[in-house]
Amino acid sequence: MFKGVFTALLTPFKNQEVDYPSLEKLINHQLEQGIQGFVVCGTTGESATLTPEEQLEVLDFVCKKVNKQVPILFGSGSNNTKKTVEWSKKACEYPIDGLLVVVPYYNKPPQPGLLAHFKKVADEVPKPVVLYNVPGRTVAQLEPSTIIELSKHKNIVGIKEANGDLSHFDQYKNAVPDDFCLLSGDDGTSIEFCFSGGHGIISVCSHIAPAKMVEWIKRAIEKDDAVKLEFETNKKWINGLYVTANPIPVKYGVYKKGLIESDETRLPLISMEDHVKKTVDVAFSGFEELL
Repeated sequence: MFKGVFTALLTPFKNQEVDYPSLEKLINHQLEQGIQGFVVCGTTGESATLTPEEQLEVLDFVCKKVNKQVPILFGSGSNNTKKTVEWSKKACEYPIDGLLVVVPYYNKPPQPGLLAHFKKVADEVPKPVVLYNVPGRTVAQLEPSTIIELSKHKNIVGIKEANGDLSHFDQYKNAVPDDFCLLSGDDGTSIEFCFSGGHGIISVCSHIAPAKMVEWIKRAIEKDDAVKLEFETNKKWINGLYVTANPIPVKYGVYKKGLIESDETRLPLISMEDHVKKTVDVAFSGFEELL
């Protein structure tokens, strides 16, 4: 259902308000370059500092601009099960294709709690659920046995696996149903992930090079060994997008591409400091055509 390259869509700001003309320009560019889906109001979209009203306004805007050309996932997770259910239901009033539900953060639930949380959400919502495992941000993570059990639920259709340790993925990838969507959430290991059985990625670096990312992931899924070296050659600029907290660097990169008018973020994130900009500029040295 959800395969290929999905862009974890950033939210442009101008004077601290959502910049819809820039968002439209960014969406159009992504679609023209062959992107295969979007995640709206995820980590990269700075959902944590968008008001609930802004999140729904952004979702409505993206749905109308995309107009069913590609699937849309909405980031509806929280660390409160009741809140997640209610917010997910609200999002399902819009023409989305599914929900991206993050592992509850901060309160560090045990595996039985995570199992109950995701089952409750999946039982209650009318759209498919994609699990989001990102221990670098949530501390708690879905263990392989929990993922396997959740994959049996008829309304849990896949996972965004942002644990960069592929040995974790190896422990469950062959034990989930064949139609369970396996999406990387880590650009740097995405090629190996897809060689190892993954079906695609929810990507940050696809903001910068959407067509190339689509090509690389397709070739990785098809087990084209030559793509490994080509991707490795590009790791310098890809890694440059992670020199500080996402989405600070990618906003700077998309701003330099001329797709958004400002690289503003909202506190507690800040726009990129000059010395960090230099680091990113060095990372893109030799890849200027991408910017």
